[in-house]
Amino acid sequence: MRRAASLRLRLFVLILVPLVLMAMLLGYWRFSVAERTAEELFDRTLLAAALAVSRDVAVSGGDALQPLTRDLIRDASGGEVFYHATGPGGIYVTGYAYPPTEAGDQVDDPYTPVLFQATYRDEQVLVLRVTERMSIDNLTGDATVTVWQRLADRRAFSNQLAVRAAAIMGVLLLTLALVVWFGVARGLRPLLSLQDAIAARSPDDLSQIKRAVPVEAQGIVRTLNRLFGQVETSITAHQSFISNAAHQLRNPAAAVQSMAEAVKDAPSEEDRNQRIAKLVVAARNSARVADQLLSLDRLQQPVRTASFEVFDLCRLVQETCADMGPIVLLQGIDFEMNTPEGVIEVHGDRVFVGEAIKNLIDNALKHGGPKMSTIKVQLSHATGCAQVTVLDDGKGIPEGQHEAAFRRFSQVGPSEGSGLGLAIAWSVAERHNGSLSIDPVEAGASLTLCLPSVV
Repeated sequence: MRRAASLRLRLFVLILVPLVLMAMLLGYWRFSVAERTAEELFDRTLLAAALAVSRDVAVSGGDALQPLTRDLIRDASGGEVFYHATGPGGIYVTGYAYPPTEAGDQVDDPYTPVLFQATYRDEQVLVLRVTERMSIDNLTGDATVTVWQRLADRRAFSNQLAVRAAAIMGVLLLTLALVVWFGVARGLRPLLSLQDAIAARSPDDLSQIKRAVPVEAQGIVRTLNRLFGQVETSITAHQSFISNAAHQLRNPAAAVQSMAEAVKDAPSEEDRNQRIAKLVVAARNSARVADQLLSLDRLQQPVRTASFEVFDLCRLVQETCADMGPIVLLQGIDFEMNTPEGVIEVHGDRVFVGEAIKNLIDNALKHGGPKMSTIKVQLSHATGCAQVTVLDDGKGIPEGQHEAAFRRFSQVGPSEGSGLGLAIAWSVAERHNGSLSIDPVEAGASLTLCLPSVV
């Protein structure tokens, strides 16, 4: 049997895996948003630095930058900011001597800030160029300020933010995993307590479980209680069956033993032969009781449709009557069989159906009384039903005893029977979705076994 995974582990995986996947999606989304937001903030910082340099150049006449501007350039969040400023006529004013240049076409409006990527000292940089009209030392013209920043510094800053966010998310997931793992274990304690309580029971204790359990486990407990009840009922039934079977077998066995001992003490050959004949009858009755007990035990097992087949009921009735005929005739009773021409097909267990018919005949033979002279077996076919009727002209079954006649080990009156014949026939009918009924007749007894026929 394949071992199932731990319930604790299954709950842990079912809870944590979706959260981890969601955390990964949220982390990717948060990183993308943070990257775009950082780019916008860095670009604005770059623009602020360019405007600050431009104002300082205009105010100081190109001599120096204000301390606030130098602090802005030095402490920019994206990393170090480089700058280059030229005055009217392209005269170098301040900053680094050789700024990055833009490849490609120029914009139509020279006073629109231009943002582009370029290479500066073999490094990728982001460049912002701003051109304004200004006057420096009585010279009026276009002054250009170019500021740039290494992309590697900006990416390092973004990655640093991403690592911090991932670390926080990882700590949260680890904390959640620990909470789920130990929380599930704590939540499963009632089930483990239930397991210990069941394990501590003795094999004979099939009483109901009355321990308080969570709502989710109440269905399991109800199912276990129902199963315990069914097992207890089954064990009780088997114990009763074994007790009754032992009682039923004891009498025939004792009769066979006493008759066998009587054969040894027979005073004459004629008397010996009479006692041997009685011994054979007693042995036959003992074997018949054993067969009935085995059949009844088999009928108590679950239905196995694999043993069902479509067979001709006419032929089965004829074969059964051929087996029982000599036994009936040997006791001086007329035996008659009536079956229609053709085939009547039914679907079922051929052996069980034959045993049911045999028991109906045997029941009539043993319970008909000394005045019975005839046993008839009739087969007929109604709409969707094949009917096997066994009737006799014996003492019959009193109307108030019909229910008792079908109970196991129950007899309407004193007889040589075991009280199993009609119980077996009833079980066979029930197994085949049929019925067994006692027909109202003026004299004697008539029992009809009805089985669904194959259309």
